[in-house]
Formats: sequence, structure tokens, C-alpha cells
Amino acid sequence: MVALALDIGDARIGVAVSDRTGTVASPVKVLPAAEVLGLSRSFRAIVADHEPDVLVVGRPRTLAGEDGPQAERVMEAGRDLARALGLPVEFADERLSSAEAKRILREQGFTERKMRGKVDMLAASLFLQAWLDSRNGGDGRGQA
Repeated sequence: MVALALDIGDARIGVAVSDRTGTVASPVKVLPAAEVLGLSRSFRAIVADHEPDVLVVGRPRTLAGEDGPQAERVMEAGRDLARALGLPVEFADERLSSAEAKRILREQGFTERKMRGKVDMLAASLFLQAWLDSRNGGDGRGQA
């Protein structure tokens, strides 16, 4: 089972994908939000290349575990994309995924400016990995 994950932001959307076994998540790309939401050729090419079985969308939550202020907008966009792609959609808690992605990139020596285009896809791979691990009974320490 291949899962395609989207970290939906106002300006950019991070894309990540799992391997065919549904075990390991990998970052793919960051695209302008308008391209993904408008089903542009570049986004459709990613979908065609990976042939996902499910769309996993990051669900913005507060630290207390409640839906954040962006949650309804993001979930509606995710449902619309899934419908357009003919895929089932699931939502994954994305709390702290961007902060963790920034921490990882800083450790690798990226400046704030250079990490800007990478944070969203790395965040998508982090919450996708957690989602995969929870489905597979893993311990949540999978690779991203």
C-alpha cells in the first residue's frame, strides 16, 4: 500500500510518499499550494509516478490535541483532493512535525533561508512515518 502525504499550508504544500510495503516514508517535493489544490500537471505527475492507494493529510492540532484554527480548512482541502484523485483520505496528527523538521535540518547545517523549501516535505514525511508506524504496530521510531 502506497500512501501519499500532504502537509497543507497557506503558501506551500509538502509532499511525501511511502514505499510499496507501507513501511518507510520519504520526502518528495514542496509545491506551491495553488499547484496542488488546482491539480496542476506537476502535482498530477507526482501522483502518477507513485500511484498511491491512500491520501494522508496532516491535521493541524493544538498541543492539547484539539483541532487547530486551520484544521477545518485543511481537512476540507484534503477531502476535495482525495475526491478529485479518486482516493480514500485519512488525517494524521501533524503536531510538532514542522518544528521537528526544522530541528533535523538545522542539525544538518541548513540555514533558515535554505531550509525554507525543505521543511514542508520533511514534515510530511515525519507525520506519514508516524501514521505508517501506528498502522503497522511499530514503535514510532521509523525512518523519515
